[in-house]
Amino acid sequence: MKVNSKIRNIAIIAHVDHGKTTLVDGLLWQSGLFRDNQAVAERAMDSIDIERERGITLVAKNASIEYKGVRINIVDTPGHADFGGEVERGLQMVDGALLLVDAAEGPLPQTRFVLRHALELDLKIVVVMNKIDRPDARPKEVLDEIYALFFDLDAKDHQIDFPIVYTNARKRIAVKTPEEGPTGKDLGLLFDTIVEHIPGPTIKEGGLQMLISNTSYSDYIGRLAVGKLHAGTIRVGDKVVLCQAKGISPETKITALFAYEGLATKPVQQADAGNIAIVAGIEELKIGDTISDPVDPRPLPRIAIEEPTISIELLVNTSPFAGRDGNRLTSRILWDRLERELRTNVSLQAHRTEASDTMVLKGRGELQFAVLAEQMRREGYEFMLGRPKVITREVNGQLEEPLDHVVLDIPENYVGMVTERLGSRKAEMTNLEKKGSDRVRLEFDIPSRGLIGYRSEFLNDTRGLGLISAYFVGYVPWKGRIIDRVNGALVADRAGDTTPYALFNLEPRGKLFVKEGTEVYEGMVVGENNRANDLNVNPVRGKKLTNIRAAGSDENIILTPVTPLTIEWSLAWIADDEVLEVTPNFLRLRKRVLDQNKRSIIRGPKDKANDE
Repeated sequence: MKVNSKIRNIAIIAHVDHGKTTLVDGLLWQSGLFRDNQAVAERAMDSIDIERERGITLVAKNASIEYKGVRINIVDTPGHADFGGEVERGLQMVDGALLLVDAAEGPLPQTRFVLRHALELDLKIVVVMNKIDRPDARPKEVLDEIYALFFDLDAKDHQIDFPIVYTNARKRIAVKTPEEGPTGKDLGLLFDTIVEHIPGPTIKEGGLQMLISNTSYSDYIGRLAVGKLHAGTIRVGDKVVLCQAKGISPETKITALFAYEGLATKPVQQADAGNIAIVAGIEELKIGDTISDPVDPRPLPRIAIEEPTISIELLVNTSPFAGRDGNRLTSRILWDRLERELRTNVSLQAHRTEASDTMVLKGRGELQFAVLAEQMRREGYEFMLGRPKVITREVNGQLEEPLDHVVLDIPENYVGMVTERLGSRKAEMTNLEKKGSDRVRLEFDIPSRGLIGYRSEFLNDTRGLGLISAYFVGYVPWKGRIIDRVNGALVADRAGDTTPYALFNLEPRGKLFVKEGTEVYEGMVVGENNRANDLNVNPVRGKKLTNIRAAGSDENIILTPVTPLTIEWSLAWIADDEVLEVTPNFLRLRKRVLDQNKRSIIRGPKDKANDE
């Protein structure tokens, strides 16, 4: 086998918020891609609006830069565990990886997740310790933790012998030791380390082999396939076949070919083995398929993605206000949108149910569903979402459920509260370690359903000072009932606009979700009851007016401000008999059965399986 020494294909992998995209920004700037006076948005690789708003990468993306005659193809991967499928397919395109670790926080759960996949693919690892300028940075201890992680993952001898670069991605500095940080000038050391230690792509013998790792769409030339050429050369006009899971496709012709140049793409006439290319002309393709020579079609191993652990119902919007905001709300249109999503999101699964208005999505976590729902509502779709549920399985007659390992980095004085909360969710502590700056790292094994809705509760409990992350470890026997939401709902018993007078008198009953002047309908949830049962209320009642007035008889109505609903919080709050209505402009909580005479007033258990 030959090696293409003029190319380096690398992925940047790390836990969420450790600085991957910021480091890519620095590499792009130093490569001379941007002019000194050019206006470039911070985190240039985060091109999706939701990525910029949330400050996290959601989709793996490609860029390419030139350094000393070597083309460096970069894949920026997500750091959140819910988007692990993006990491798994991104690693298929590369020959090495930059493992980014925060100099203060050290390796966290997603660091373990992405490193495990990189080691399984035998990728060459370069460890980059970022944020060395943090006042609480502890580079020596973190380096020991990184070595311990490699040993824990049974890394081979040549994998443990990794080079280490210390960086400050914001200032675009790379140095050999943390002490050199203030004297660092640029990222040249990191570039040199990549060229020296990351091997060039290995080129296989024989005809064309290109593994499709990503897909996109162009209004002008149709479906696009993105992937790495493992063997052969591909040219515009070539006849190729697609090696799919079900067999070999009919012959088709390559109509256009592109290569990455910086953040953009440029048309090319041919692409050689070892490079990452974008191919047009193949319509019926899926991630994991192999583009091959029609004379000798040879499929490459398909991309293996871990199975989903959480499912959620997506339903056609049947509320009285359906169709007011969005123009895409029928089951056929919703299913077409989901099918489009499945072409690019390899970790998501979907299927129709016997009910024509209900579809089921399966994925890694509720954040994945929330991001998809947010994207769809911005595109003009209307729909409803049910409560997320874990995907169980039965082995030898015993019910098993998914288990997560959760790591929490919190201030010391919140340990008691966090431990108590997780204990009620069937969590078992596996480790407690004191860190510097009065912080403690706690580790728990917890059923995946115990984590649904806990992240927002955790941030409230730790006043926003805690860090939480988790990864899936396997299946365990069913842990029994978990009591999460103990409060019922305040449900509107009629339609109309909410009035200050009615809401003021409802405030002692519980926490309200709507403010004055909000249009509601029968069966819509307007608040959380202080007690365990559901309560039908009248939020549109007006004050009876008379022509008699007396001093002090009129109350000064001052309502408590209402916190706007979010998709993540709403999905965690709703019970089995409730759904979240999602439209381009509104989020509404409602009962599945709107007519109060047709549903039980006493709220049932949130998850029937919990009672078993």
